[in-house]
Amino acid sequence: MKEFLEALARTLELPEVKAADELKSFAQWDSLAVLSVIAMMDANYGVNLQAADFATITTAQDLWNVVQSRKSP
Repeated sequence: MKEFLEALARTLELPEVKAADELKSFAQWDSLAVLSVIAMMDANYGVNLQAADFATITTAQDLWNVVQSRKSP
């Protein structure tokens, strides 16, 4: 999970992202950030997310949980 949070922080151009951080609380969190995170998830984890998936994702931990549930074995 540490690598995931570091990659998320790089994608959002933040010094750090913690599991409990609410994504919408970041000033950088906008539609472009969502697209960047979607691209990062596909490139790094092979997980295809849609913008609509973020309706139920609140925290970085929620995002991690979704990624883990959709990763190919």
